[in-house]
Amino acid sequence: MKNAGSVPVLMYHHITPSSGQITTSPENFDSQMAALAANGYTSLTADQFAGYLRGEKVPEKSVLITFDDGYLDNWVYAHPVLQKHGMHAVMFLVTGWAGQGGLRPVNGSGKPLPACPSHHECMEIVDVGKAHEIAVRWSEVRAMEAAGTFEIHCHTHTHTRWDLTQDEAGKCAGIASDLQQSRAALLEQLNKNTPHLCWPQGYFDDDYIQAAKALDFTVFYTTDAYGFNVAGGNPQYVYRIAVRNRSGSWLMHRIGIARNPYWGPLYNRWKKFRKQCRRAREARLANKA
Repeated sequence: MKNAGSVPVLMYHHITPSSGQITTSPENFDSQMAALAANGYTSLTADQFAGYLRGEKVPEKSVLITFDDGYLDNWVYAHPVLQKHGMHAVMFLVTGWAGQGGLRPVNGSGKPLPACPSHHECMEIVDVGKAHEIAVRWSEVRAMEAAGTFEIHCHTHTHTRWDLTQDEAGKCAGIASDLQQSRAALLEQLNKNTPHLCWPQGYFDDDYIQAAKALDFTVFYTTDAYGFNVAGGNPQYVYRIAVRNRSGSWLMHRIGIARNPYWGPLYNRWKKFRKQCRRAREARLANKA
């Protein structure tokens, strides 16, 4: 088996007909998963991906499909599409948002579907303490793991940016407690002790890293798209590509760039330069105001 030169890691949040930011429609998600299957891609498990970073071989055409937060729409819309195309994904679950109760209907079941709001509406619901209304239930998590469509890993217990709300001592204590609570919930509900951690809101610093290492997390997922995940690469800095609400042909083009050893680095430098220019322009406008 020829080893992958690099493994693109795809980042999703919502799969829902509700439009808005960080959202892919069910139709486009179906097109994307169909394209992956038709083009011979293998969707890795998190442990297979971690093994690849350690130098183990994976199929040349490999991807890791990830979802952040654990929204209800991942169960209602993403789960049946993954099942349809034989694809496997990783869900980084905010464990404190997951509720109890029975399985809710999924798309294609012929039953009335639960509401799956936009990201903005979801955040408003979370802010008033009703996150369980827009998140997956533990019963649904177990059903997805049993079906092989999703595996569940850590995205903390509360999704809090402790660096924005606490002094240094409170920040460190908050991070440690948040991670410990998430570990305890995953162990209680899924009998799982995972080494995989996705940073809330994509933010981390040395305090976050040290707290995670102290609890035996070893693979850290960022929101940085400007790099390559290669054999022997750094497991504490996993690059991820934010997937747009576009068709499967767009995804194949984007993955093609991400896997190309020549065009990929050039594309990343160009995108990073544009991002820096945009931020500088926004800072200038803010200063003028």
